[in-house]
Amino acid sequence: MFKFLKKKELELLSPITGKMVEITEVPDPVFAEKMIGDGVAIEPTDGMVLAPCQGKVVQVFPTNHAVGIEIERGIDLLIHVGIDTVEMQGDGFERLIQEGERVSIGTPLLKVDIDKINSYGKHTITPVIITTMDKIQKLDIATGNVRAGKDVVMKVKIK
Repeated sequence: MFKFLKKKELELLSPITGKMVEITEVPDPVFAEKMIGDGVAIEPTDGMVLAPCQGKVVQVFPTNHAVGIEIERGIDLLIHVGIDTVEMQGDGFERLIQEGERVSIGTPLLKVDIDKINSYGKHTITPVIITTMDKIQKLDIATGNVRAGKDVVMKVKIK
């Protein structure tokens, strides 16, 4: 009845400071071929990961390399720090939130040791993926350098 009151567009801020990279350039086919969803990737220059939006933390991987956030209206977001970083078994990753916790824009989620990821020979590129693309009409993706909690990386138009 009051559908007109529902917000039809979301802005997602960068969860990490760095340089934007096309999702298709991520050196992992699961992300590059958009098998689990669409979004952006950021080559980080800093290891602090912040909430890019309001929502509820629905998953923190046991190795602390990835966080799932339920945004609103059933839209889910995955922040995955690095490629094959699960193999590090949590070394270099510090969890700052718990599953079930509500977060606001800029809430610290993870602290990551970028040098440690590099020392393992892993890519630091960080995909930020909407995994519920069936609820999305359109994504507008930013380019260039972004600052965590400050710059918009995606404008999401909801169906």
